[in-house]
Amino acid sequence: MKLVCSQSDLSSKLSLLSRVVPSNPTHPVLANVLLTAEEGRLGLSVFDLSLGMQVWIPATVEVSGALTLPARLFSEIMSRLPNQEVRIETDGMAVTVACGTGKYQMQGLEAEQFPELPILEDIEPLQVDTTVLADGLQATLFASSSDESKQVLTGLHVKASAEGLEMATTDGHRLAIAQFPEEMVSDAIDVTIPARALRELERMLGRTATQVEVRSDKTQIVFELQSEQGVERLSCRLLDGQYPAYNQLVPRAFERQMAVDRQAFLSGVDRIAVLAARKNNIIRLRLDGETQNLFLSAEAPEFGSGEESIPAQVSGGSIEIAFNVKYLSDGLKAINSSEIQMQLNSETMPAVLSPISGQKMTYLIMPIQVRG
Repeated sequence: MKLVCSQSDLSSKLSLLSRVVPSNPTHPVLANVLLTAEEGRLGLSVFDLSLGMQVWIPATVEVSGALTLPARLFSEIMSRLPNQEVRIETDGMAVTVACGTGKYQMQGLEAEQFPELPILEDIEPLQVDTTVLADGLQATLFASSSDESKQVLTGLHVKASAEGLEMATTDGHRLAIAQFPEEMVSDAIDVTIPARALRELERMLGRTATQVEVRSDKTQIVFELQSEQGVERLSCRLLDGQYPAYNQLVPRAFERQMAVDRQAFLSGVDRIAVLAARKNNIIRLRLDGETQNLFLSAEAPEFGSGEESIPAQVSGGSIEIAFNVKYLSDGLKAINSSEIQMQLNSETMPAVLSPISGQKMTYLIMPIQVRG
């Protein structure tokens, strides 16, 4: 194999791929990145037998070929080289990398040892708009659980049918749902995808065409994105287990409602969070129907207290309710709307945040009961 490519292209892709490489691989080759040199391009693939990724960069290929190199070592070397052309040349499993005044040698492993990434080419793909997918991930991924003992909650649940596309996450304390009624499909999908894999997919989006092809069977899912050099893929195993019937958690009716400027609300929460973090991360909200204001407050007895007042349209009477300040802030950041509404019934029942216009999103958050 002999080729020349851009240091910046190679380094940026390796940085993306290195996040997927396992720290303690079950087989030495899984700690490597597979290099595949073809006419006009260089392919880079990583796979931990659960999550896999393949990307391409333009290259001048003099001799085609394939082999694997230690992924993190290769990435660290490339990130420190000057932004110039990189020449990669192999002699058996010995690899020489030259750039500027530097020359580095590494020992690779045979490409045949590297496991093949799933493609699922026999399955008819679901076409999803890139913007829709990116918006759905941004609106939901943050609410997935990090508790591996409840593994199904560490994923994002996706339902696609003739009624549209729906994405949801919950960690037991909050619930985020994004709905796209216009994304109708004839072949229904009902799967739970690891949030870790989708965070990597988020990083792949934005540099691609307007459509993402999604293929899924009972055990795995493959996302294909078209780049100038070819198809880029992310594949992963699906999570087993029944996802909670989350729609049953959302109240059907509400006694109180508030409309408020999202940025003003978020800025107030972020300021109050400085005090809340000194005590118990609890923020109190008081919806005042008489003054038509939202009051935010937190107390940290050893440090002090604070209160913010924000104009709001409050209907249904006044109420005081408390939340985990991070959960509230996360929801406000995820909603892509200048104005939002909060709907609630009592200080012990869940509250629902949603945009007043634009994307259809629901963010349910459980309150915290406090004394005094």
